[in-house]
Amino acid sequence: MTTAVCPGCAAADVATAHGRPQKVTHSLVLPGIHCAACMHGVETVLAALPGISDARVNLTRKRVAISATAGADPTPWIIALSKAGFEAHEADEDTPRQERDLLLPLGVAGFAMMNVMLLSVAVWSGAAETTREFLHWVTAAIALPATAFSAQPFFRNAFMALRAGRLNMDVPISLAIILASGMSLYEVIHGGAHAWFDAALALTFFLLVGRALDQRLRSAARSAADNLSALEPSRALRIDADRKTSCPLAEIRVGDRLWLAAGARVPVDGTLEGGSVTVDASFLTGESALVTRHPGQMLYAGEVAMTGPLTVQATRVGEDTRLRRIAQLVAAAEGARGRFRSLADRAAEIYTPAVHIISAFAFLGWWVSTGDVRTALNVAIATLIITCPCALGLAVPAMGVAATARLFRRGILVTSDTALERTATVDTVVFDKTGTLTERRLRVPDTLPVAHLSVLRALADASDHPLCHGLATTLKEVPAAQLDQVREDVGKGVFARVGATEVSLGSGVGTAAATIFTFGRESYALPCDETLLPDAAHAVAALKAMGLGVHMLTGDEQGAADRIATRLGMDRVRAEIQPEEKAAHVADLQEKGARVLMVGDGLNDTAALTRAHASIAPGSALDASRNAADMILMSGALTDIALAIRVCRTARARILQNFGLAVAYNSVSVPIAVLGFATPLAAALAMSTSSICVILNSIRKIRA
Repeated sequence: MTTAVCPGCAAADVATAHGRPQKVTHSLVLPGIHCAACMHGVETVLAALPGISDARVNLTRKRVAISATAGADPTPWIIALSKAGFEAHEADEDTPRQERDLLLPLGVAGFAMMNVMLLSVAVWSGAAETTREFLHWVTAAIALPATAFSAQPFFRNAFMALRAGRLNMDVPISLAIILASGMSLYEVIHGGAHAWFDAALALTFFLLVGRALDQRLRSAARSAADNLSALEPSRALRIDADRKTSCPLAEIRVGDRLWLAAGARVPVDGTLEGGSVTVDASFLTGESALVTRHPGQMLYAGEVAMTGPLTVQATRVGEDTRLRRIAQLVAAAEGARGRFRSLADRAAEIYTPAVHIISAFAFLGWWVSTGDVRTALNVAIATLIITCPCALGLAVPAMGVAATARLFRRGILVTSDTALERTATVDTVVFDKTGTLTERRLRVPDTLPVAHLSVLRALADASDHPLCHGLATTLKEVPAAQLDQVREDVGKGVFARVGATEVSLGSGVGTAAATIFTFGRESYALPCDETLLPDAAHAVAALKAMGLGVHMLTGDEQGAADRIATRLGMDRVRAEIQPEEKAAHVADLQEKGARVLMVGDGLNDTAALTRAHASIAPGSALDASRNAADMILMSGALTDIALAIRVCRTARARILQNFGLAVAYNSVSVPIAVLGFATPLAAALAMSTSSICVILNSIRKIRA
């Protein structure tokens, strides 16, 4: 028998055909990025540098994960990004830079805007010339320094982009703010009747609100990854000789013995020493039921020891722990960039220069037709403000992060950057049989004395093997006996003593497949039966209710496959096929127009998982299958497959809605601005409202 393997440990470092990142060696912070075009630009710059094999931007965390030679100096990369107009520096987890860069300017802009608008009320109410000029100078004294400070995030990004010879969304934003402020100052100096300091401040404030709201959304959505980090304690009690020493987690090494009190979180992966312990592992499995671990079994970082105290010997520390590896997968998944995001990249690249061209033509048209430079500038400023492409840039990333987090909270780990889009469009689900829809369960022989059942239950509880888990479920009504000297040998079984009697459960000597229970000199063979997983029928029924075709592929003999297929109501079944034939069958379905979601757990499913339009692997699947899959069912609940498809469909629909909102808004607002019907203040309010609507549409609860 073999020990179950973590559903995510191996997947973090392997590249697949669906674009999963390679092992991350470096991380850079990119405080200035905020849209899909920035992501594309950063990745393009880094991909062209020597020594970098892969670079993936996570817009959620404003970071880029780089796969390169371990220990390489990131300075040349930072310089290259700077030359391309992207601020970058090495990651510093202790510096809340993003929050500081937005919240302080937001507060200053909001405070200044309220005061300027209060003063503007007197001007709008018909203040006399001397009073009006005085109030204009007061508003200028408040607005100009406040705008200069609060708009720094936009100015900085725009300057770096222009220095690199490219355009980004912050260029028209900065130009609009500068022109509105400059034109207002010109009016004040020359005694004009109107000034638009309030418009410049409102534009700055609402843009900052939109970005802060987006950041707040991402902070909430990325709890899927950040909450994993929170599960890891910062310090641990190490047993040195006969005393306990509190030390930082970074100082823990493989082989160290750690002491944990009841209620403490396990800091690293390690083997349990001493007595048994009850743990809460819901962070990984999604199951609320507590589990029991026995001496020699593994405890994983992030699990909570419900009983104690206990001693753990560290076997995996740092980036090698299950918790860290899953966190890497989640962080990569949060950078999801499917076809719709690529469309946003292209749209933003076209949209940004188009804004400048439209504004320039508006200025020239009004100047030629009226001969009034002041009027022409006002129209150009309003056009720049109202056509800001922020909503377009937020359409995909906001929805992608929200959907990925929703799936993670249900125990579904997204491991491919295009999984959401592809899963949303599937119309056929193909299942493997054994291990996916069915399980092999040991059957208690009729010849086994009733007195031995409690010992058999205790041995089953003491093993991590899936067959033992099933046996423990079968014997759940039987009280477990007290075992001594429990140990599990991988590939052989679990051994213990009951008083002076030796007992064991595992592979019999000289047998290839039999599972043998021994009690002293007595031995009993436990037959292995195949049964449907408890939720298999419900999962298939839910998929068929959604209008999806459901097929089954298996290498098992035809009779057994037909019996299972009939019980589940499968549309089609193929049996006695080889792994290559599974992949060929999936490819054939797709050539006929189907979009296949493959669900499998075995080595023989790997090729089919890779060839399918989208793929899902149970958490208990083999490493190769998990590495090939786009999603992993950490909870193991097959009914969550239908939920995943519904969430992905909802995400796709919301993305299209967001694009529709952005297109509809610009179709109406651009003509209004060009024709001179929009003041700079009205333009700022309209543009900011459109961005906030896109974000609010994305953070609406996803019901599935």
